[in-house]
Amino acid sequence: MSKLKSLSSGWIHKTFANMADFTWQNGYGVFSVSSSKIHEVERYISRQEEHHKVISFEDEFLKFLERHGVPFEPDKTWD
Repeated sequence: MSKLKSLSSGWIHKTFANMADFTWQNGYGVFSVSSSKIHEVERYISRQEEHHKVISFEDEFLKFLERHGVPFEPDKTWD
């Protein structure tokens, strides 16, 4: 994961000059999506800004983890 974050950070810095301050968070999460759900994911991404006016990313993420039985420690979830 460290190598992926390093390479992608380098790409972002080279490709987007206005993102010179970009850094990855300390932790990471990896999730997969069934190819049959690609259109739902695309629709979610396209509406994310509006969606997160109703529920914060943090609240939605914790509900996602709970709904799918993913163990986590709330006090260690965010930087």
